Parts: sequence; C-alpha cells; structure tokens
Amino acid sequence: MGHRLTKIYTRTGDTGETGLGDGTRVPKDSLRVHALGEIDELNSAIGVLLAEELPAGIRAALSGIQHDLFDLGGEVCIPGHTSMSEKQVASLEALLDDHNRELPPLKEFILPGGTRAASLAHLARTVCRRAERALVTLARAEPVGTAAQKYLNRLSDLLFVLGRVLNRAGGGSDVLWRSAKAREKENPGEK
Repeated sequence: MGHRLTKIYTRTGDTGETGLGDGTRVPKDSLRVHALGEIDELNSAIGVLLAEELPAGIRAALSGIQHDLFDLGGEVCIPGHTSMSEKQVASLEALLDDHNRELPPLKEFILPGGTRAASLAHLARTVCRRAERALVTLARAEPVGTAAQKYLNRLSDLLFVLGRVLNRAGGGSDVLWRSAKAREKENPGEK
C-alpha cells in the first residue's frame, strides 16, 4: 500500500469533491463515484452474509469475492486501469456450475427468503444488480473493462444460487411465489 492512512479525516471532500486513485478530483455524485459506492455497499452486504454461520466452501468463496470486489473498486477508482480478468469471471462460473448442480431445477419463481443466511444472500444479490446497473451507466459515459461488467453479472447469479443452497443447508427449501389467484384459492376470503 503506497500511502498509509494515518489520519481518517482530510477535509479535502468538504466541498463535494473527492479524489480518484489517479489524483483526479471529481464531484462526489459523479457516475464513477456512484459506481464505487455501489461496489462498496455490495462488499459490505457480503461482509454481513459472512457474519452468519456458513458452509466452509461458501465462506471461502465469499471471502475471495470480497477481495475481487476490492480489485474491482480499484479498477473503477483509476480511469483506464484494468484489474479484473476473464479468469475471475470463469471462477464465478465454475462456482455457479458446482453449486447449481446440487439444486433441483426451478419450476416456479421463488421469493427472497427462508433462512437468515439465504435471505442475506438474496439481499446481496439485489445490491449486486444495483452495482451492475451503476457500472453499465458509467460504461456508457466512460471506458470500463468488460470483465468488470461480466463479473458483477455472474456474481448476482451466484448469489441467487447461494441463496437456494443456503436454504437447503439450513434445513429448509426455496420459498415459492404464489400468485394472488393461487393464494385466494388456497385461503378463500383472506386478504
């Protein structure tokens, strides 16, 4: 680490600007800073999921993903820099294949819920989709690596699958969506 943080507050952002990794000053509401914030929130959501009791393999995968997300933040923080690779995308695809293989095929939509760990995986998935949208918006205005965008797309898929896996690991199953008509048929007169 080139610069050690010895003082947390610098006052350099008091006027609504912040510094990127290359020293460029930009508004705190710029597309790049917005994408950085979404990636940071995603990493935090995964950190909350990691606070749960998880199977060792899932814990190891999520810990690695947190490091990848820090790399992704570094890439977004330095315009023109690339740190994400197709190898990282392929790693997520391998995890997806391994975990999805254990699951029964989906025949219906599922709700984000079940065990606490599964619910947190679904929450992280929605935060991931938001981070992906922010990165896509940034990519329309400025160059962004294609591996970075692919990574977030695969990660949201993986978090969906992990939600299903964690429900099973917790002794439950998927929470199936039931349409209003189906719920009415099951419980006539209830609202």
